[in-house]
Amino acid sequence: MKYKVIFSEKAKKQLKKLDKHISSLIIGWLEKNIEGCENPRIHGKGLVENKSGQWRYRIGDYRVICKIQDEEVIILVLEIGHRRDVYSK
Repeated sequence: MKYKVIFSEKAKKQLKKLDKHISSLIIGWLEKNIEGCENPRIHGKGLVENKSGQWRYRIGDYRVICKIQDEEVIILVLEIGHRRDVYSK
């Protein structure tokens, strides 16, 4: 089972607002480490409290918040942002 990364509309907008260098770094990291992998949970960390069931991937000072959908074999990227802002929304 190989996972596929899909971006939500909100994540696409957040990615466009970032610096081109940062956005290419994030996309490159996701393509290298998550796209097509067998177990996407080894690279991330599960979130708790009101974001339970979601996973975060740490890429420098930025965080990618995802929902892993095993039944459809996809990773839905929900939010992308700087670490000081991404959890408060």
